[in-house]
Amino acid sequence: MKNLKTNIFFKISIIIVLILLLMIPTSMVKDLIHEREDVQLNAISEVSSKWGNGQTLTGPYIDIPFDRYIKRFNKKDSINEIVKIKEHLYVLPEQLNITGQIAPEKRYRGIYEVVVYESDFNISGSFNPIDYKQFDIKKENIHFNKATLNLGISDLKGIEQQINLNWSNAQIPFDSGTSTNEITSTGIRARLGEHLKDSTAFNFNLDLNLKGSQNINFIPVGKTTDVNLTSNWNTPSFTGTYLPDSRKVDENGFTAHWNILHLNRNYPQTWINSRHRVYESSFGTDLLLPVDNYKKSYRVARYASLFLVLTFMVFFFVEVLNKVFIHPIQYLLVGIALVVFYTLLLSFSEHIPFNWAYAVSAILTLGLISAYTTAILKSKPLGLMIFGILSIMYSFIFTIIQMEDYALLIGSIGVFTILCLVMYYSRKIDWYALKMGDNKQTTQQTETSENS
Repeated sequence: MKNLKTNIFFKISIIIVLILLLMIPTSMVKDLIHEREDVQLNAISEVSSKWGNGQTLTGPYIDIPFDRYIKRFNKKDSINEIVKIKEHLYVLPEQLNITGQIAPEKRYRGIYEVVVYESDFNISGSFNPIDYKQFDIKKENIHFNKATLNLGISDLKGIEQQINLNWSNAQIPFDSGTSTNEITSTGIRARLGEHLKDSTAFNFNLDLNLKGSQNINFIPVGKTTDVNLTSNWNTPSFTGTYLPDSRKVDENGFTAHWNILHLNRNYPQTWINSRHRVYESSFGTDLLLPVDNYKKSYRVARYASLFLVLTFMVFFFVEVLNKVFIHPIQYLLVGIALVVFYTLLLSFSEHIPFNWAYAVSAILTLGLISAYTTAILKSKPLGLMIFGILSIMYSFIFTIIQMEDYALLIGSIGVFTILCLVMYYSRKIDWYALKMGDNKQTTQQTETSENS
């Protein structure tokens, strides 16, 4: 048993087994991070569902129903018959201008922050004369009196007041619901009726006060779509198919401008029935919170195995180079302290800024491990050395998570540097002749443990 105790290869095997065992609670920490993130998402969803979800504006566009007659064989009577079917001609605007002011604010559900907003939009533009002849539609089959102008709004709870359409010289109130579900399933419509003529171009204008949360998106239905957004939110993320042509983000908020042509998207200005997926061309902005502590905590947790390996390697070389003996149970306790660091980081980051949470968690963990090392090795210099080495490791990981674009590069260089140091300090060790600790120190530690 004594020979087994001082056998270096047996000790290395024990360390490897301990690292593998500690991977189990480490994976549980990752699951805990995901669980807490799901709780946050549920809180956001609950607040958003009552206030108004993220909004997507589709349109406006004109829907004109018409009749088409087709020849069909009637199997029952064995005759050909003429059948009338109802179809829809969709017409998109020639010019679409959207100007919006977004006023976000933070709401709270427990400890979780939710970004909601109120917005004021002015939507204007023009339609060219209706060209139905390109689809071989007869004018007498078109129901101009049933034509509607539709505006898709993804969450109707966000509408704050009655909306009226200024259509050329007429003012038409909007009703709830779109005329069909072929382009958008939720929204509002204005009955154009006698105000629509096939040979006339039309201008339109409407004001829209809309509540929502997290994000606002648009579908570029105009032959030329021009969108201007302003807000006092200073951490936007521009998302979707198109980035702004120009933007400005500072501490006072942001302004963004998009100009999108019909050539930039994959659907025409007019078509019949549902043939195109317009939502694939959406664009807009997300109102991001400045800190996403769960993603950062998960990124830190991804380096847990590296932490364990490097820390155990440090302790192993302390044993080898200083001729002391560290029991596997002591390795295990140090490993558990490293795992607890991640739960400390996660819990603190839910209440204080992430950087402060990282600093507090690291100081607590480093203090515990270095004090424990000083006690078991009865050497303050070795305890301070462990504190210094682990401080460098924690600082290294913190630097990596702050540099997303260069994380792989910095991490690779760091690991390579550590490997160089290990190879340098172990270059003269005779591994075959080496035994863990010396007999005198091992005996003293054994006697001390028995007396305790």
